[in-house]
Amino acid sequence: MAVKIKLKRLGKIRSPHYRIIVADSRTRRDGRAIEEIGLYHPVQNPSRIEVDSERVQYWLGVGAQPTEPVLAILKVTGDWQKFKGLPAPEPMKLPEPKADKRAVFEAAAKESADEPQGEAITQKSKKADKKADEAEAGTAESTEA
Repeated sequence: MAVKIKLKRLGKIRSPHYRIIVADSRTRRDGRAIEEIGLYHPVQNPSRIEVDSERVQYWLGVGAQPTEPVLAILKVTGDWQKFKGLPAPEPMKLPEPKADKRAVFEAAAKESADEPQGEAITQKSKKADKKADEAEAGTAESTEA
């Protein structure tokens, strides 16, 4: 039996998610798998790749052949180089840890509490400006006379 390490497609139409599986080469793409050994989510930034390295090494050791897309993933994770005895690749990019929303909120609240409270400044309407100008002009005329 020829065994392949290949991708099993999941997800919606424009949101693909894949599982890295070990299956008989004659099974269809999304068919029955012998074992699931990883995940690949290409839509996330950076792409999410999780591979059970120990199981990959086992299956490569017993003769399983990876497909081209899986081979590219294994080269990124370093499992292919480990199997072939080559030097390890540069480390994968990992997503930056997200800041705790509560801590960010508390820091902003503390910062705003430290600032002195001034009076509110609002824009006057054009009508209010005209009335104020007329009132000033009328008081200026009465003082001149």
